[in-house]
Amino acid sequence: MERERVEIGVFGGSGFYELIQGAQEVTVDTPFGDPSAPMTVGEIGGRRVAFLPRHGLKHQFPPHKINYRANLWAMKSAGVSRVIGPCAAGSLQPEVKPGTFVICDQLVDRTRHRSDTFYDGPKTTHVAFADPYCPELRSAAIAACESLDIPFKPGGTVVVIEGPRFSTRAESKWFSGHGWEVINMTQYPEAILARELELCYANISLITDYDVGLAGDPSIKPVTQEEVLRVFKENNERLRELLNAMIPKIPEEPACSCQSALEGAQF
Repeated sequence: MERERVEIGVFGGSGFYELIQGAQEVTVDTPFGDPSAPMTVGEIGGRRVAFLPRHGLKHQFPPHKINYRANLWAMKSAGVSRVIGPCAAGSLQPEVKPGTFVICDQLVDRTRHRSDTFYDGPKTTHVAFADPYCPELRSAAIAACESLDIPFKPGGTVVVIEGPRFSTRAESKWFSGHGWEVINMTQYPEAILARELELCYANISLITDYDVGLAGDPSIKPVTQEEVLRVFKENNERLRELLNAMIPKIPEEPACSCQSALEGAQF
């Protein structure tokens, strides 16, 4: 009997490892080693969904040690064509408050030591990345936020730092001075690897803190891991509701260009 098609993949973040209760566990081998954990496959809103915790079941992989290539390859191998990447993130702007969901539309890479391509040769491959997030998935996320009446921002730029340390005050001032809204440690290379596999990909950033604090307000302290986890857990149910509302809104057949990303990209 043919295995039922898995349409949608979800990469979990801190404290969000049980999206699909009582579902089937699937182990996938990849040419790039083991993924962060086995996938959990089940159903959400009548759609088959694969969930993979990017940091591992016990949060044992820090951002710079996640095997991003194995994780994306595992999703593709399971038949997934659409990937949602929710994550905890910091705010770089006063108006982007903790508890807000930001549906990012741009990305700035400030990482240094990560394996960020499937194409190390001998075939030279240059994949377009001008718009790093799938417009169809972003539209579904925005529609879901609107239907739930939750605080959200329908666009924003996430700057991705290497980690595992947090930013200095000077770095954070530099990032915010560019007008960038969100800071995170996992969006790169997750987004570009999805594009190289011709997978649709969208990010939902849950704002947990104000990075190094907020200028002019000494009561708001620099971010700590404890604070990130506290706010994320407080908003976990809202994120669950958002994904449950978003997934049924995703078109069954893509009309975007994500799944033809390799056309004209190889020499």
